[in-house]
Amino acid sequence: MNSRCVPPRGCRLSILSHYRWVVLCATLPAVLLCSGCPKDPQALIDDYPNKTATVICPWSAGGGTDRCARFWAEQLQSKFDNPFVVMNRTGGSGAIGHSTVSRAKADGYTLGMLTVELSMMKQMGISDLTYRDYQCLMQINADSAAVVVRKDAPWNNIKEFLADVKSSDEKLKMSGTASGGIWDLARVGMLNAAGIEHDLVTWVPSKGSAPALVQLMGGHIDAVVVSVPEAMPQIQAGELRLLTVMDEQRHPDFPDIPTLKEEGYDWSAVGWRGLAVPKETPPEIVQKLLSECETIADSDEFKEFMNKNGFAIVVRGPDEFTKFLDEQETLWTPVIELAGYAKQ
Repeated sequence: MNSRCVPPRGCRLSILSHYRWVVLCATLPAVLLCSGCPKDPQALIDDYPNKTATVICPWSAGGGTDRCARFWAEQLQSKFDNPFVVMNRTGGSGAIGHSTVSRAKADGYTLGMLTVELSMMKQMGISDLTYRDYQCLMQINADSAAVVVRKDAPWNNIKEFLADVKSSDEKLKMSGTASGGIWDLARVGMLNAAGIEHDLVTWVPSKGSAPALVQLMGGHIDAVVVSVPEAMPQIQAGELRLLTVMDEQRHPDFPDIPTLKEEGYDWSAVGWRGLAVPKETPPEIVQKLLSECETIADSDEFKEFMNKNGFAIVVRGPDEFTKFLDEQETLWTPVIELAGYAKQ
């Protein structure tokens, strides 16, 4: 008997038990080897997906990004006949959720709903993440920033509002998000384009658009910068008025409202959302996901969902989305520096 198969000292075996011991010793290495061996990589790709996949949402449940993430999870589950579930990983101004995606195993079982905050994190010292840490799949949305005031506000258009900002003895108050958030920076960019120092306006930090709109309707602030969908119910109810949108084109629901550029101020700002997977995800899996995403983006269900929620549809594939994110980084970097939020 091989010395490596000697029973433990003090252990007495019958002839049958001794035989079983030898058989165990002979087969154990093969069992251990098989249990520790990964499957053929190509087989894993061919079988994809065959277990639950996760869509990471970096923002809380119930918000716009969460609703988008859940729509896409449901659609992907239907297309692949495989579970796709949403996980909300909030905190760190979006850094925790975005980081969860970038650090996940690159096997196609973790997707992320990225948002505009990714374009600002590194410059603001929130995280080292940039779009380069992901394989982009598809941009699905872009909502322009808008300036909204109360229905009885004295300004009929954005020119009158900015003139008042420049000449008023008392600083006007604006809100829409936390200091350094997307809508705060959109405000800084707008004022800069108008040749106005950004500190001539007092930015009142808020936890989001909803509390900022409450403050506006209560008369505690003078204007908000939010996306059109965020203020749509109050605008449609006649409680608030839209002064301008910071976009290349007029908003389809408000065709009579000029864009900021049409008024002579060269500035646009949008909040965007898009799907991505960890970098180094096998291209075959990326292509499988992309093929289904293209089908979903072209569906009536997607259009109905976006219209119902007031989200503007902007679809860009991997290359276009990556190029867009590079442009966004270039756009926001000087604004962050101008606002005094740069940490690099």
